[in-house]
Amino acid sequence: MAVADTAEARREALKDVFARARGCTRCAPLAASRTQVVFGAGNADADLMFIGEAPGRNEDEQGVPFVGAAGKLLSTLLDGIGLTREDVFIANVLKCRPPENRNPEPQEIANCSEYLFAQLELIRPVVVVTLGNFATRLIRDDPTGITRLRGTAEVRTIGPRTVRLLPSLHPAAALYTASNREVIAADFALIPGLLALGPPEQAVAAPEPAEAAPAAEPASEPAPAPAPAAPEPPSDEPQLGLF
Repeated sequence: MAVADTAEARREALKDVFARARGCTRCAPLAASRTQVVFGAGNADADLMFIGEAPGRNEDEQGVPFVGAAGKLLSTLLDGIGLTREDVFIANVLKCRPPENRNPEPQEIANCSEYLFAQLELIRPVVVVTLGNFATRLIRDDPTGITRLRGTAEVRTIGPRTVRLLPSLHPAAALYTASNREVIAADFALIPGLLALGPPEQAVAAPEPAEAAPAAEPASEPAPAPAPAAPEPPSDEPQLGLF
């Protein structure tokens, strides 16, 4: 997709992606069971992006990722490195809640990847933190477990964007095992240094072939100008939470 260079243009493009995701029915069971699409929220020009697995019940109800106890802990961890949720962007691999919080299925991941890749392309994060085992395996396309990978940064290309990837435990892991909070905090302590490194070199996409010029057509009477389109009525749908 062609991406404009201004922050405002990318913000507007992100809203268009949100609108597409909000009406998505590719995964019929998820579309039928969801309360709403949980697209993501935060700073649309953030250098730091978090990616989880999928919305849970609270997220499905509120339309915002990482709410509830795990979300509060995430906010606390961000505060510990001098950041707030308004400084970052938070998303999930899936934008709809799987029934009973089951694991995402391969076809659901494939169907939803367009939206995540568009978020990466438009937000242009420098650092991406994957939260939890499942999200890390999905993003890295590798079965290596989170206990071996957490706290180890790497430069990795995710869809259209090359980022500094940092796998970490999911904040919910600290809710069940208190000692995990120190482990997650140690991972988060690495984030400022990774941000200071700046963005890694991006892969250069191959140029698209130029289209052949259309053959000249014989002169004809000019077509009448189309009538102006009627303005669309204002929408009462929920808006994307961008800062």
